[in-house]
Amino acid sequence: MFHATMRSAIEGARTLAQLDNLSRTIWQAHAADTVTDSEAQGLAETLHTRRSAIREAVAPVGIPLGRVTLFPPKRLQRAPERSVAIERRRRLACSGPMPPALASRFTTGQLAVLRIVGDEMARNGACGLCIDAIAARAGVCRRLAQAAIRLAEGDGLLTIQERRHQGRKSDPNVVRIISREWLQWLRRGGRSAAPSLLGSIGCKRTHPTDRGDPQRQVVDTEPKKGCRGAAVDLDRSGRMRILAGGSAG
Repeated sequence: MFHATMRSAIEGARTLAQLDNLSRTIWQAHAADTVTDSEAQGLAETLHTRRSAIREAVAPVGIPLGRVTLFPPKRLQRAPERSVAIERRRRLACSGPMPPALASRFTTGQLAVLRIVGDEMARNGACGLCIDAIAARAGVCRRLAQAAIRLAEGDGLLTIQERRHQGRKSDPNVVRIISREWLQWLRRGGRSAAPSLLGSIGCKRTHPTDRGDPQRQVVDTEPKKGCRGAAVDLDRSGRMRILAGGSAG
C-alpha cells in the first residue's frame, strides 16, 4: 500500500521541492521497516528519473537556452584579406611607434596595437576606442590587442580606466600613456594634432616670399658703369688729352 502510494505521488510531483520531501519520506519509512530494501531502491530510482525530467523542462526566464547573458552574441572578427592585415600590421610596427628600448619588449602585432594607442593619445589626449576598433586598425585579432594593452599596463607604460555600467553595456576603456620616455618620443615625432600634449614644439615660423607678378620687373633707368663702360671712359678721356695737346685728330 505504501509503495503504490509513493509511486503515484512521485509521478504526480511537479517541482524539485516535492521530490525532495518524497525522498525524505521514503527513507524514513525504510528506517522504520515500512518498506523493504528492494521497494525503497525502486522508489529511489523512480524519483531520480522524475527529478531529471523536471530539470530538463525548467527553462530560464528571459535568457535563451544554452546562454548565460541577455546581450547578443559577439560576432567573430575576421579580416577580409589576411595578407592585407599582415601588411598593415608590419607597416605600423616598423613605423617607430615607441622608443627602441621599449619596443624591444613587444612583438610585431603588439607594436601595431600600441601604435594605434599612441596615435589616439597624440590626437585626443587619450585612447577611447573600443578593443575591436583598435584590433581592426592594427590588423590583429581582438585577443592580441587585449594582451598587448594589458602587457603595456603591466610594464607601467599606460593606465586603463574601466567604465562599467550596472545593468547595461559598459563603455570602452580609456587608455592613457604615462611613460615619460614614450610621451617624449611622441612629441619628437612631430604629431601636432593634440596641442595640449605636444605643446609649441617645432620649427620657427617663416614668412612667405613676395608673391607679386613675376612679369613685372623694375627697370633701373640710371646707367651703371661696368668694365666696358670704364674702358670706354678711359678711351674718351685719352682722346680729349691728345686734342688738348695740339696733335692731329
